[in-house]
Amino acid sequence: MNLFAVALPTCDSDTSILKYMKQRTASGERQRGSSLGPVLALTLGLSLTLPACGYNDVITLDESVKAQWAEVQNQYKRRADLVPNLVSVVKGAANFEQETLTKVVEARSKVAGLKVDAATIDDPEKLKKFEAAQAELSGSLSRLLVVAEQYPQLKATDAYRDLQSQLEGTENRIAVARKRYIESVADYNGLVQRFPTSIGASLRGRSVRPTFEAAPGSDKPPEVKL
Repeated sequence: MNLFAVALPTCDSDTSILKYMKQRTASGERQRGSSLGPVLALTLGLSLTLPACGYNDVITLDESVKAQWAEVQNQYKRRADLVPNLVSVVKGAANFEQETLTKVVEARSKVAGLKVDAATIDDPEKLKKFEAAQAELSGSLSRLLVVAEQYPQLKATDAYRDLQSQLEGTENRIAVARKRYIESVADYNGLVQRFPTSIGASLRGRSVRPTFEAAPGSDKPPEVKL
């Protein structure tokens, strides 16, 4: 029999590969037991076509998104871990604004209470809640640092200055991690939506992912004056 009685699939349409697979299956049923031809033709056809349809590329970009997300989580956790020590040091300052400290503690508690798992980056609502909680902590920390400027004795302590330095570095790393994550999701979403790579993404069961909202000035980390 002619192995290529049915034309090899191409990425010319979203249904070409599926039509090809059905054609080869039907052909195989008609000639079952007579030859391995249909199986070989199907294997050869898909091996030549799927790479061009983004079947492998979508996995590469999917793993890149996951890696960047892991870095985002790591940097946000680093910041959250600094908060208890910062609050403890600031509490030592006489008459420090209790409302400011309370808001920092509450914001940090919300962040700690979030359930963040592998599904977060595929769930718009979960990602939105994660970003909102982190933004609230960012705002409360910024307020605390502004208020701390009014306490020269606090600013002069080595413990406070060390924590300020660590916080500044962490905020910078958060900004970089967020930027890289947004870029990786943009690359991934582009591949998932563009034709013909959308075919490979569909076959892999991959779809568009949500991403962080770029608020005005979010590309710049909060300024921490030493």
